[in-house]
Amino acid sequence: MNENCPDGAKGPGEIHTGSTKINFAADTQRWMEVMAERGWTVPNWPKEYGGGGLSTEETKILYEEMLAIGARAPLVNMGTRMFGPTLLEYGTEDQKQRHLTVIARGGAPWCQGYSEPGAGSDLASLRCRAEDKGDYFLINGQKIWTSGAQFADWMFCLVRTDFEASKHNGISFVLLPMDQEGVTVKPIELISGSSPFCETFLDNAIAEKRDLVGQLNEGWTVGKRLLQHERSGQGGLGTGAQRSRPVGVTIDLEMPDVLNDYVNDPSIAPELRDRVIDWEMKSAAFRLTQKRAGEESRDGKTPGEATSVFKLYGSTLAQDRQDLIVDLMGHQGVGCEDETFTSDETGAARSWLASRAVTIYGGTNEVQANIIAKRVLGLPD
Repeated sequence: MNENCPDGAKGPGEIHTGSTKINFAADTQRWMEVMAERGWTVPNWPKEYGGGGLSTEETKILYEEMLAIGARAPLVNMGTRMFGPTLLEYGTEDQKQRHLTVIARGGAPWCQGYSEPGAGSDLASLRCRAEDKGDYFLINGQKIWTSGAQFADWMFCLVRTDFEASKHNGISFVLLPMDQEGVTVKPIELISGSSPFCETFLDNAIAEKRDLVGQLNEGWTVGKRLLQHERSGQGGLGTGAQRSRPVGVTIDLEMPDVLNDYVNDPSIAPELRDRVIDWEMKSAAFRLTQKRAGEESRDGKTPGEATSVFKLYGSTLAQDRQDLIVDLMGHQGVGCEDETFTSDETGAARSWLASRAVTIYGGTNEVQANIIAKRVLGLPD
């Protein structure tokens, strides 16, 4: 593997997302192509859909070997982590052949059309309308917080197809291409300075009938399963190689090397050192629990409601991590774009700002606590 992995695909750096709208570095592109040829961009997917057909144990070994040579993941996007695994469970054979094989080759990134201005944590209140026009659905409405929509080729989307049904019913799960006249994307600049989220306006957008996933009006079941895949990744449960870490998008539970200089500084208050030790102990315990949960999963599939436990605890740990970093750096940890601050210091400030969203996206901590209470602990409403 070491001979086939370009030097430019080792260590921290760019990871291929499959976007046709981004010019990736030559080594990033080559590494994705080399791994795609073997099916190792999605090694545990079946070979007939572009995967490697590896078992859970074989997949773990592959990632360990990649880690040993410092290789970055060859391909990471919502298609590989969230939509693909969901389609493997709920898709038709035609859908799997058309979409999964393209995802595995790095040919199309996806975005998520779930939240709306009036339907965030209460997602079932969504109003985006899809009218049955025979061979296709005509979609009108607005989605928000659609991560990476400006770079996506496709959207998996929850739409209301029956306005007379109760709010958890009458919802369907459809797929629609982003490059059509009825789709308008507007990136939202965040306080951290990045724009990972977007507003997406759907004005007579079209989704073909053959791209209805699951049964008509029963999309809530498919949508919930996809969220479990999303939360398993955010909580660190999913088996996978190291992921890309755009600010505020993934949960990082490792302290950066730059902190060594601050922790070893004799001027650092003892209570701050105690907080670092406490955090490291909690993080180590969390990783061991993740490992045990993975080993206890007999079929290697993503767990169900238990993913909410990992999302809740993991997102809180990630947020605490950023608090610690800026506190250790003191006033230099809240730097702006100024020559008196180093890139590490301004990066810490941006990451701290972005971390405020970690306990919100993918389902707020309050939503996860409700799921745990009802679905895991079996407590009454």
